[in-house]
Amino acid sequence: MQFMSRENVLNLRSFWKVQIIGWCCYYLFDLVESIHSFMTNRVFVIEESMPILFMFLGSFVLRPYCRSLLRQSPSWIAFELKAGAAAIVISLPVACAAGLVLQNLYPVPWHAYLAMFMWSVFMLFMWCSLYFSIKQWQQSSMEKERLLRAESEVREARLLALRYQLNPHFLFNSLNAVSTLVLDGNAPAATRMLAQIGDLLRTSLDSEVTAEVTLSQELAFTEGYLAIEQTRLGERLRIDIAVPFETRDALVPSMLLQPLIENAVRYGVAPLVEGGRIRINSALHADRLRIVIGNSGRCGEGEQKTNGNGIGLGNTAERLKTLYGTDFEFSLGWPDAGGCEVVLELPLRRARSLQEV
Repeated sequence: MQFMSRENVLNLRSFWKVQIIGWCCYYLFDLVESIHSFMTNRVFVIEESMPILFMFLGSFVLRPYCRSLLRQSPSWIAFELKAGAAAIVISLPVACAAGLVLQNLYPVPWHAYLAMFMWSVFMLFMWCSLYFSIKQWQQSSMEKERLLRAESEVREARLLALRYQLNPHFLFNSLNAVSTLVLDGNAPAATRMLAQIGDLLRTSLDSEVTAEVTLSQELAFTEGYLAIEQTRLGERLRIDIAVPFETRDALVPSMLLQPLIENAVRYGVAPLVEGGRIRINSALHADRLRIVIGNSGRCGEGEQKTNGNGIGLGNTAERLKTLYGTDFEFSLGWPDAGGCEVVLELPLRRARSLQEV
């Protein structure tokens, strides 16, 4: 025994609603249009009702035929020609049935049968054309929706693949730092760093993997990474974070800050004996979110360009392009005071759940 799918049931319900409402509206319009004849001739209601009733029943016979034509994906002209032929065939019994019912009230001349037949042909042909138009529109809308869904899924998969690319890169660099501490004989710092790495990876694995997170969530992950770097560098690494509350619910790509901070520490702070400072600032400008990440290192522009084109920056640029198209800014600058500065400007999108709290 075969059962109708939920989609087919919904389509059938929609058809019944549109079918009944459409024919009722046409029937009422026909009565209102001929209200004068109705006032002078009481039989007029039956004269108008019988043809419309049988045309209504005839449209149900046409429906499976029109559905079979749509499965063949015909051109508009081919469908109209076949629908016209079907309307002529169905109109013959419609006119005869309506005429026979009216024959019980008064004699029906042959030209009345012909008028009902021509009227029925026209109405049923228009019904087929309307049915075809609605179905074509529905199929077009569904196809567009499927394409949009497919594009969204492909984009999401690409973003997650790029995000996963960062995990082994981050893990390798962190374990390499632990190895350096062990070789330097700093076992307590190495143990503490391993615990911090474990906590950070646990947070990353336990959290839901999504293409975007709030800036607050991204900042919490980044602060965990900075804690690891401070264990390695000690007082040589100084951190300034200025992220206003109104920017914290803005959505940003997942793991946006960590690779940029990693580059800043690796090339702007770690090589210097005196260390340096890492800055993280955010602000709103109209409908844009602006994030600035800077370091106070003394690296020149040429060296920064050479070192700054690794997996972190390339991955970030690729993810921004995938997620926002061209609607973003991602630039590196070298202030006169020294160091390097990364500027990000993204479309402002907020997390609904945080807005409703």
